[in-house]
Amino acid sequence: MRIAHVVVTLVAAALAGFSGTVLLMRAEWIVKALTDYRVPRAWWTPLGVAKAAGAVGLVVGLVVPVVGVLAGVGLLLYFTGAAVTVARARWYSHIPFPLVYAAPVAGALVLGMLG
Repeated sequence: MRIAHVVVTLVAAALAGFSGTVLLMRAEWIVKALTDYRVPRAWWTPLGVAKAAGAVGLVVGLVVPVVGVLAGVGLLLYFTGAAVTVARARWYSHIPFPLVYAAPVAGALVLGMLG
């Protein structure tokens, strides 16, 4: 179970880190999406930092479990908020995207509790 927890946690951290990095780098495709979803430009950097910090927290959580739990809960809240934002913008076909990022985070939390 421990190996599965480590692997899923690292995948979740990689995805969250990637998501935070492309936002901080202002990748064209993410800028277009955030503009379409009407996310204020002033929020972009704090949102990118939050995702990157969550990714780091997941990895640190492999050594200090409480940090991983807090990071995982924070990321789940973040990606849930992202799904709500997409739904409010009426881009229903895009709702699965934040859920794809949330799924391994949820898996890491569950495996952490089981292990």
